[in-house]
Parts: sequence; C-alpha cells; structure tokens
Amino acid sequence: MRSIWKGAISFGLVTIPVKLYSATEERDVSFHQVHREDGGRIRYKRVCQIDGEEIAYSDIAKGYELSSGEVVVLTDEDFADLPLTTSRTIDVLEFVPLEQVDPIYFAKSYYLEPDAAGAKPYVLLREALEQSGRVALVKVALRQRESLATLRVRDGIFVLEMMLWPDEVRDAEFGFLDDDIDVRQQELQMAQSLIDTLSGDFHPEQYSDNYREALQSLIDAKVEGREVVQPEQPADDSGTVVDLMAALRASVEAAKQGRGAAAAEDEAPARTSSESAGSKRAASKKSAAKKAPAKKAAPAAKKAAGKGAGSKKTTAKRANARKSA
Repeated sequence: MRSIWKGAISFGLVTIPVKLYSATEERDVSFHQVHREDGGRIRYKRVCQIDGEEIAYSDIAKGYELSSGEVVVLTDEDFADLPLTTSRTIDVLEFVPLEQVDPIYFAKSYYLEPDAAGAKPYVLLREALEQSGRVALVKVALRQRESLATLRVRDGIFVLEMMLWPDEVRDAEFGFLDDDIDVRQQELQMAQSLIDTLSGDFHPEQYSDNYREALQSLIDAKVEGREVVQPEQPADDSGTVVDLMAALRASVEAAKQGRGAAAAEDEAPARTSSESAGSKRAASKKSAAKKAPAKKAAPAAKKAAGKGAGSKKTTAKRANARKSA
C-alpha cells in the first residue's frame, strides 16, 4: 500500500507521527462509455454555456450559486486563506464509548501506521485505548475538508473512521411513524423465533458479490470468444481530446524544419563558393602529396647511380690487369 497523507496524532502533550492508508477499496467492475459501432471512447469537453468556448483547466474556478441565480466565484487564493488548523494533526477531543456512536456517521476508513520514531507512543496509546473499551473522538482535515472521526483499534492497528457532521445526517421524517399500528403478541413471538433461527456469528468471508462475479464471467467469456473491438486511432481534427504535449512538440519540430529550409535557400550561394574554395584546397593538397614521394626518391636514385659508377670502375681495372698479364 502507498500512504496518502502524513501527520501526527496529538493528545495532551504527546505527539505520534503517523502515515495514512486507505483501508478499503472498491472492487466493482469499471466501464468506459464507448461508441456501440466501433468501440471508440466518448469524450467530453469543458465548454462554457455562455460563449460556447472550450475552457482550459487553468481558467476554471469554483462557483457557489445563490438562490437568486447569481454566482460567487472562489479562486485557489480564496481557499488558501481559509483556516485549517488541524491540516496535519489528528487532534484527540475526548474518549467516548463506541456503542454511543451511531454507525450512520461513519463514512470512510483509513489505517494509521506509525513512523519509526513514533512506534512506542503508538503502542502505548493503542494498549491504553483497548483496555479502556472506548474510542477516541478526533478532528482531522483531509483534502481541504475538516471532519470528525473516531480512532479505534483493529488487529493491532489504529483505524481512523471518518464521520459525517451531525447536520449532514438527514432526519427520518416518514408519515407511518405517526400512525397507530398494533402488533399482536403472537406475531411478535413468531418474528423473534425467526430471528433466533437465523442467528449466528458474523463471518464476512462467507459472503461474496454474486453480481460482480457473474459480470466478470460474462466479460471473460466474450474475451475468450474474441468478441472484442480494436478501436481505430482518431484523427487530430476529429473533435477528440488531443495530447497537448505531443501537439506542442510537433509544432516546435515543424517550426525548426521551416527555419532550416529557409536558411538553406539563403545560404545556397555561400555554400557554392565555399565548396569551390574547398575543392581548390583539396587539389593543392593532392599535388603536394604527389611531389613528396619524388623528393624522397632522389637520394635513393643518387645512391643507385653511385653504385653503378663504382661497378664500372671495378670492371675497367680488372680488364687492364688482364692485359698486363
């Protein structure tokens, strides 16, 4: 699991640094809205109903509509100035019996893990809370919203149960509550007998979501039978959402290519003259390279000529010696 919030439990003079994790997850099968014929995704644009123009996220604010139809526009700066004193603290208000907290108040559950430095005070509060038989009533702010919550122990871990505020729970105002309905004693005993017959201990693992399992089996069967559709890639001008970064990169590359082509046309004469100058340099280098071996060969020719003259003199001396003999 990945922590989604870091803060501290604070009660009295004790502070326990903790990390927050989601204790539950939805296992429902999720779907996209697609075109029945080709499987293409259905996209929605953020369009202003007044001018009909598509609006960027940076230009969107929150609005509170009055009964008169007027709208109060709130910006990020307005929200930043609101007081959230418990933005990083789980403040313990008091310890109350769990049976006094109606489950209707519970909204979302989170696990609390202690940091290494807070392990000992975490265990200390956990043991004391379990022995007291109570839960801690706390106040905490998550996602820019301050809420009541209870802190209880489950399998050695603190569970933070986010709660609704009292004015967020509706009153059950139904007409039949005012009716005078008589229930006979025999009927009541029969109902109690039925309850006793169906009574047992709670084992949640023996229950399952039959609808979700049947739906997943249906999807798997369609995949196995290749009843699938490969949507075609939409064109950029088809009205679908375009990747902004990709569009910007393409624009930059097109601009670079345009500048490069214009620069190539302007520099064509200069390149011709430079190429002719380069060819002259190359020709001079080739001629110099041809002359260099000739210079090196001159001493060798002289040596060969000297050797030839010496051999002629030796032959002449031998011929004179033969004549005198």
